Amino acid sequence: MTTLIDPHNRQLTYLRLSVTDLCNYRCSYCLPNGYQGKAKPDELTLPEIHTIAAAFAQSGTRKVRLTGGEATLRQDLPDIIAAIRAQPQIESIALTTNGHRLDKNFPIYRAAGLTKINISLDSFNPETFKKITGKDQSQAILRSIENILNTGFTSIKINTLLLREHAQETLHDALDYIRTRPIALRFIELMQTGDNSAYFQQHHQNALQLEQNLIQQGWQLQPRQPHAGPAREYSHPDYIGNIGIIAPYSKDFCNSCNRLRITAQGKMHLCLFGSVAHDLRPYLHDVGSLKNQIAQLVQQKPEHHYLHNKKVGLITNLSMTGG
Repeated sequence: MTTLIDPHNRQLTYLRLSVTDLCNYRCSYCLPNGYQGKAKPDELTLPEIHTIAAAFAQSGTRKVRLTGGEATLRQDLPDIIAAIRAQPQIESIALTTNGHRLDKNFPIYRAAGLTKINISLDSFNPETFKKITGKDQSQAILRSIENILNTGFTSIKINTLLLREHAQETLHDALDYIRTRPIALRFIELMQTGDNSAYFQQHHQNALQLEQNLIQQGWQLQPRQPHAGPAREYSHPDYIGNIGIIAPYSKDFCNSCNRLRITAQGKMHLCLFGSVAHDLRPYLHDVGSLKNQIAQLVQQKPEHHYLHNKKVGLITNLSMTGG
């Protein structure tokens, strides 16, 4: 078995696979006018996803995260999960979702092999949540989370975007929520994309300020887990849950990058904010061909992004790759 190692000696064991660009939310920071049109006809097919799963599993990938847009809008998502689960080398199959029809669909995803779930919840306040997302769904999402916890499934993370206007309110509500629940709550620093420059200037909040605040309150940084994402994880003896901080503008953020990304159209991004998308479609007919192509492409993975220089690459909005 090969292991993908980039020129900067980072082992690439984590694949983020977008299965659709389609999204049913109108988040102010991503698609404020909603998704325009229908799902693109050239989305990856289930056989192509089979090939991707096998090639990456045989190349050292141990964690696959399914993203969108909103991944649950793919009707064949259970089959996609099962295709990845069929690869014995894959240790973790995660899903990032806005919680769409979560009560109904989670048992189906779980039976197909899902092992982790990240649920986007940008505010615990119903009015604030609706203002940010265009949907009055926060309470339904929270009920769904409680129902999932009651089944004994605890591999749940909540993703919360850090926005200047709502940061204090959201932090207060988040700490109250995880005090008694085994939830990992991630604060994600707003990133600039091609379409959100004005929004970024108005709403960006430096995540390091929040992180320093937590440390002062007794939160302690935990050791990084194998194949983990970019969050710095903190725990506190008075809380059952924990806090994660994803701070892409922080120093050395890219040093531990272990991720590759594939879009719903089969384009591989070596960096979320890179300026090149590598088309894998010509290689998706054969596992061996795809493995060889991936091994060559990872040698071009950059050492770090250039967000500090406002170079956002090809990403116009985060629905393109699921972040």
